[in-house]
Amino acid sequence: MTLGSLGNSSSISSTFLLSGIPGLGHTHIWISIPLSFMYLVSILGNCTILFIIKTEPSLHEPMYLFLSMLALTDLGLSLCTLPTVLGIFWVGAREILHDACFAQLFFIHCLSFLESSVLLSMAFDRFVAICHPLHYASILTNTTIGRIGLASLGRSVALIFPLPFMLKRFPYCGSPVLSHSYCLHQEVMKLACADIKANSIYGMFVIISTVGVDSLLILLSYALILRTVLSIASRAERLKALNTCVSHICAVLLFYTPMVGLSVIHRFGKQAPHLVQVLMGFVYLLFPPLMNPIVYSVKTKQIRDRVAHAFCW
Repeated sequence: MTLGSLGNSSSISSTFLLSGIPGLGHTHIWISIPLSFMYLVSILGNCTILFIIKTEPSLHEPMYLFLSMLALTDLGLSLCTLPTVLGIFWVGAREILHDACFAQLFFIHCLSFLESSVLLSMAFDRFVAICHPLHYASILTNTTIGRIGLASLGRSVALIFPLPFMLKRFPYCGSPVLSHSYCLHQEVMKLACADIKANSIYGMFVIISTVGVDSLLILLSYALILRTVLSIASRAERLKALNTCVSHICAVLLFYTPMVGLSVIHRFGKQAPHLVQVLMGFVYLLFPPLMNPIVYSVKTKQIRDRVAHAFCW
């Protein structure tokens, strides 16, 4: 073996280095306090939503069954990132093995695209409830909802399953530092010492076929909903119909806005400050699981009453 080959093999890394907030390493232990609180609120909030829907027979309706899917997905997202994020801010544990990183990014992307599917399913639920109320119960049966859930999960797993294997075949050399406190496909592939064109094209295909298609169908659903609502003669009935969509619209904005922003920064915003990427990454994965239970608890009377009853008991 030549000296040159020894030098090349020694430069190949077996681990990645995760990052905290740049320039604030000395305050990480203090930053960990609000982060830990956010994770606690997120986990307890989504568990509360799941518990209330499970134990309250009156909430065993399509709208709340889809909400339970959303809460379960948000809970999974929180648990996926919690070990590495708090590991960095609590004890400075930055190293992560390649296989562990690939596993984490698989679950993060799979659950993210599953959430997109669930939000589309919830838009379809609102469309049927407002535009075809007489057929609501016959269209959205428990069997149909179960099939929608399985199809959404199957699509996410099938599209994300190749990514870890596509990344695993690459050698990684040079600086192994990632921009975030967790692993993302678009971040990891940039560290490969090889041609990543196939990964980049496939990643774009996955984004377009999931988030792109879902967001367009959600917009179409709300265009049809708005057309139906505007045809209602009574102003009070129009407001009542629109009010049932407010929570879902908030959930859509909480999910898609940071996701699109982070994707744009990664692909086109090479000149953007590193701090912006890091903060957008935290917003992308921490805010939807944190805020969705709060939004639905505040805006949905049945959930709000059950939460108030549970805490006042």
